[in-house]
Formats: sequence, structure tokens, C-alpha cells
Amino acid sequence: MKFEFYDQKLGSIFGLTDDIKKDAQSFTITSGTINFLWNRNAENLEILVDGTPLVLKPNQIATTTYLQHISYKNTQLPLTSFLFNREFYCISDHDQEVSCNGILFFGTQDLPIITIPKEQERKFNTLYEIFEDEFATPDKIQGDMLQMLLKRLIIISTRLAKEQLIVKKLDNDQIDVIRKFNVLVDTHYKTKRKVSEYAELLFKSPKTLSNLFALYNQKSPQQIILERVALEAKRLINFTDKQNQEIAYELGFNDPAHFSSFFKKMTSLSPSKYRETNGILQ
Repeated sequence: MKFEFYDQKLGSIFGLTDDIKKDAQSFTITSGTINFLWNRNAENLEILVDGTPLVLKPNQIATTTYLQHISYKNTQLPLTSFLFNREFYCISDHDQEVSCNGILFFGTQDLPIITIPKEQERKFNTLYEIFEDEFATPDKIQGDMLQMLLKRLIIISTRLAKEQLIVKKLDNDQIDVIRKFNVLVDTHYKTKRKVSEYAELLFKSPKTLSNLFALYNQKSPQQIILERVALEAKRLINFTDKQNQEIAYELGFNDPAHFSSFFKKMTSLSPSKYRETNGILQ
């Protein structure tokens, strides 16, 4: 079962399918989308995120963005997906309306996975049915109604994420700083490699950032920056036919030898050895 709302004038899309593996390429727009992936089965299923297996347990939801390479080739069960693009609903534009909605979209390195508690399953299933009903009502305000329902999905999922994924001692402002840092790294990692550069963009001191991330998890801001560069390098090796020198320059390295040394330090393999080991994935 597949539903789609598409506004040709705006280039906006919102879709719902109960089998994204089957329907992924049948939507009017097939790239540049954000996805809520919901395992509604009674068994685990697997997806590949940037070539790495990710297991979703029953009634777990993962949110992915257009910055990630998602493959369903190992997915053996139907996987429900709500998908939309920035033209339909821009997360950053709704920051003030949906408190900390960005915690579902922290960045590309740590994929948020939430588990729907037993006592909230009815709420999510009811919302799913309301989405179905709205898709069956094609009128002039259908897009507005679907946006409202999507906002509700984001809100209730965000509440669960804050309960399940966020350290309790962090307040909303601190969570927002972490989210903004990750978004900035996704935007500027090719040109900015120092924590101080991001601290300046956030009007914080480097020490404040380091202390905040020490509360949140084990990774330092500097480690996050370097891992983002390494992740993009692996993506370019895995999913393109670009040569090592091209990748080095694309990622902001003036010297391919410097890139090779960096990559080996981060992955324990040279770019050429990594390419031989992994090959180009599709």
C-alpha cells in the first residue's frame, strides 16, 4: 500500500508506504528525502546505512536523512516509511514550533532509534490510520492536513527520543547546542576542522563545547569532526567511482598523501586497501 502527496509547483512530496523496499523508486521524487522507518512486524529486520547493517526490532523507528546512503537489499520483511523532502516540511524552519525536534535529526553519524512503548502502540497505530484517511481525501487543504499530522508524528517521536536517548541532566538549550553543532559539522566539515571554528559559529567557547559533549557521550567535538570527514571519504569510495586523489581534493585536502595518512589513521586501512576490501556498493 502506497500513498503520495505531490505539489508540482513547489516540488514538495510526502509519501507513506508499508513496504519501502518495494516502493522506494516508485515515488515522483526518489532522492533528497527524510524518512521515518518503522518496523511494524513481529520480528527484527535489517537495513544498510552507509553499507553498515542496522537491525530494527519490532516497533522501533529510525530516522534517516538525504545525507545517508540507505539500502534495503538485506531487508526481508515489509518496512513502513513516512518520507518527505525539505520543500514539504523543513525541520530547521520549525525549530521554534517543535521544541528540540532536531534531536531526531542530529546529523549523519549517530542514527537515532526509538522504541515505541507497549502503552503507546495504540497512539502510533491510530495516527497511521489517520494518515491513511487523509491521503484518501484529496482536496485543497490536504497538504496542510498532512503537514499537521507529520508535525504530530515528529512531536510524539521527539518526546520518546528525549526519554530514551538524551542524558537526563541536559536541558533543552544544551540539547539544541549539540544538535546545531552536528548540523554545522555536516555543513562545513570540508572546510572547517577545528573545534574553535564551530564554537565561534555557536557563540560558545571550545571548552564549553567539550564539557557539554563529555556529559552527552564519549565522543569529543574534535572526534566528531574527524569521523564526519572519514565517513564521507568512505561513502565516496563505496558509492562512487572517484579516485583517491579526486576524493582528497573534494574533502579539502591539499595533498593526497595527507588524505591517505588521515584515512589510514581513522580506519586502519589505506584508501586503496579499503577500496579493495569493500568495493563499490549499490
